[in-house]
Amino acid sequence: MDRETGPQANTTGPAESRGPGDGQLVPASRNVLGGLAGDPRLPIWIVRAVLALAAGIGVTFWLGWRFGLTAAALVAIVDTIYRSRTTSVIPASVRVTSAQRRTDRRLLLMRPTGYVALNRRAIPGSDSVIDHLVIGPGGVFAVDSERWDRRLPVRSTSGELLYHGPYSQKERLKHARWEAAQASDLLSEALGETVSVQPAMAIYGPTVPWIVANLDGVDVFGGRRVRKYFRRQTRTSRGARLDSGQIEDIHVAAALALPPAR
Repeated sequence: MDRETGPQANTTGPAESRGPGDGQLVPASRNVLGGLAGDPRLPIWIVRAVLALAAGIGVTFWLGWRFGLTAAALVAIVDTIYRSRTTSVIPASVRVTSAQRRTDRRLLLMRPTGYVALNRRAIPGSDSVIDHLVIGPGGVFAVDSERWDRRLPVRSTSGELLYHGPYSQKERLKHARWEAAQASDLLSEALGETVSVQPAMAIYGPTVPWIVANLDGVDVFGGRRVRKYFRRQTRTSRGARLDSGQIEDIHVAAALALPPAR
């Protein structure tokens, strides 16, 4: 869960604040400007201001400044309403998709069988987010939840390639392997022993014409088979099966090594 930081007391006076690192005093106005520059809504505000200004100037030359001011205000209001309905300040990589929510619910039902999940975990040093890191008796898995156009068929070839309609998903599979490898490296380093992480992909929308297929190293299956997939992993793990102590150790290490996506 994201952790919010509450307001802190300002001990340096109203006009200045401590700068990072060496304790130097930095004008508060600079902090305010820095905060505005990092606000993801800034480009929207700039475009809105330009549109309002252009409308105001144009109408002013035509009908006078009173009408120009009214036109600028109307443009700003209309743009605000439009963007509130069509845009989000949350980065696309962090938004919770319908596919992720459906997998979340299915994974929650797996808890009685020993599986725990960390959802939407960021990979440090990158913009990538693991949708679901799942830990249980059958091992450790990095699962991507994908919602694809149901009108296009899902198919594979003898070369273990995945297609959605005419579109190859080779790069998507490659990225899934990379995410799992990053999780494996971080967990292995944290625990001081090798932790293997299997990449997997749950697809929602079109019918997936197989139960589970390992395509280019990634287990691919339909989203409605999430629970069946993990039950199958438990049955086939045999000697490599994780016990409750190992699951807890990996779960704690993963929570620290892979922070929540923000």
